[in-house]
Amino acid sequence: MKKASFLLLICMALLALPLGAVTKAHRLTSPDGRTVVTIAAEAPLSYSVTRDGSVLVAPSPIGLTLADGTVIDRPVKASRPRIIKEETDAPFYRQPHISTVCNELTLTLTGGFTLTFRAYDEGVAYRFGYTRKAPLAIAAEQATFAFEGDPKVWLAHSTNEKSPFAMAFQNLYDESPLSDAGSVPAFLPATVEVGSTKVTILESNLEAYPGMFLTPGKTCLKAAFPPYPKSFRKSAYRQQMHVAEAEDFICRVDGARSFPWRILAITDDDTQMPLNNLVYALASPNRIGDTSWIRPGKVAWDWWNAWNLKGVPFKAGINMPTYKYYIDFAAKNGIEYIVLDEGWYDPKSGDMLTVIPDLNLEELIAYGRQKGVDIVLWTVFNVLDDQLDEACRKYSAMGVKGFKVDFLDRNDQTGVEMAYRICEKAAQYHLFLDYHGFYSPTGLNRTYPNLLNYEGVFGMEEVKWKPEDKDMPHYDVTFPFMRLMCGNVDYTPGAMRNATRADWRPIYYSPVSQGTRCHQAAMYVVLDSPFTMLCDTPTSYEAEPDYTQFIASIPTVWDETVIPSGRMGEYIVTARRKGDTWYVAGLTDWRERDVTIPLSFLSEGDYLVKCLADGINAARNAEDYRLDTQFLPKGGTLTIHLAPGGGFVLQISKLTVADHL
Repeated sequence: MKKASFLLLICMALLALPLGAVTKAHRLTSPDGRTVVTIAAEAPLSYSVTRDGSVLVAPSPIGLTLADGTVIDRPVKASRPRIIKEETDAPFYRQPHISTVCNELTLTLTGGFTLTFRAYDEGVAYRFGYTRKAPLAIAAEQATFAFEGDPKVWLAHSTNEKSPFAMAFQNLYDESPLSDAGSVPAFLPATVEVGSTKVTILESNLEAYPGMFLTPGKTCLKAAFPPYPKSFRKSAYRQQMHVAEAEDFICRVDGARSFPWRILAITDDDTQMPLNNLVYALASPNRIGDTSWIRPGKVAWDWWNAWNLKGVPFKAGINMPTYKYYIDFAAKNGIEYIVLDEGWYDPKSGDMLTVIPDLNLEELIAYGRQKGVDIVLWTVFNVLDDQLDEACRKYSAMGVKGFKVDFLDRNDQTGVEMAYRICEKAAQYHLFLDYHGFYSPTGLNRTYPNLLNYEGVFGMEEVKWKPEDKDMPHYDVTFPFMRLMCGNVDYTPGAMRNATRADWRPIYYSPVSQGTRCHQAAMYVVLDSPFTMLCDTPTSYEAEPDYTQFIASIPTVWDETVIPSGRMGEYIVTARRKGDTWYVAGLTDWRERDVTIPLSFLSEGDYLVKCLADGINAARNAEDYRLDTQFLPKGGTLTIHLAPGGGFVLQISKLTVADHL
């Protein structure tokens, strides 16, 4: 055989091999070329990530183990990378529309599985898929996030060391070197500081699969997943369902499907963090169609303030006079809703179809309708699920607009399936939802936009009880950078009793916030929260009508959001536009500071600014504030002084020609 013919045959044989079979690694690059994902082409399966040539994520093993012991970690072939551009409507999100672009590579694995990687300018994501019809069970998923050196990490650990998968997904963030992070699993999100870059670990499109926890190691974070429940028990007080026994696998798979996205959000500046859209962008699209019937807004809340009215001619509590008073207050201040929290049905009964004798729900709904105020009902997840169609049908027909659903306190596969089931049924009856006692968002509000808000945060309720050494202002300037990457958040701000660091104490029936009055007000702008509470009593708000009308007038959905400045754990400034009006708000930790706000987000022109800011004595009296109006010439910057634990809100309105005359 001639040499040329031999070389030709060799080339033809190489071309006939599956793409990727002759290379030891596959590379996928972000559209801007800065981020490179390298994926092993041979077993065991692993990946690594670099940015501008520096290692962000060291080689990290990933894979699946089936219940029969089969390990899925062997690539067979790879697709050619392709570019994906998506335009996504985002109702009730931080902006009404998002655009994304990425490069995608899919590996075919053994056993009918696939592995897809995407590289965005703002992060990396991967997920497994299953292509066969045969059912199976997954015993374990290996997801590792390995790092060089000993980077700083921010982790919210489970509050239940004995049964770490059973808790409310509410804790402060521990900040430490990875090597000192302990061994208690943490729930998402988690942030790792690699040099000057932050990598935040998230998940999206969590459906019919358990949520991911992270267990710290000396050089890595390893995924852990709650096992599939085998049996349940119910608590006596609320009839809340708890896992009693668990299977030895994590997930049941009925047939072909995709699994959740594992996301590494990459940010070079802290101000990019609250604006990262990957969780929303990677979630399944809208399944309910028309969203015009969903009305976001504010809600006068009863539970936090313990129905603690004063100066009224009736005994306050879970009764008709109290809730009519809440409705009157909401109507006077343009607040769209009141919520009837725990107690409108007997929680011990587990029956939300029977209202307590002290309430006439039909009369209350009619009274609210006359005033332009609608009603939302609180319930427990499994209580609603047990009576799902009947409860949705009954209360929708009665005129209730939504449910605040509480105490899931788990994210195993059956818990996640319950969350989807409730969203779907509620949408059929035009009911919106606010999920409490719930895991951090994973894009479910894109799939079901009637899910307006989530808890999954160490929110205002935490100031009602011990311990005394909790640091809420520090948390308040930490979690917006991390938690807002996941989605909307129901922090429930609005406290009217406010205390300095030295004066604060936990008080259950007359709770007091940490930090200033304006720190509370700023939450209404800083947080993505299309259904947000005014947590204090109507009589407390009525004593200061100018302040109350100002916070009640702040929009809950926006046309544009930017973060002019901020550093995680220190302070944050958020600017949001509604129509032609901008709202700018800032929060600080316990350190007082002057914050300079660049106004480059404003268009040319002159503006009128209504300023709600810490008063001159707010460092000693946290309730001190000033509310004034000033002229703002075009261009330049604004500097605002924040007291310890302070905040501010600016309402910036563009002046017209007529205003200058």
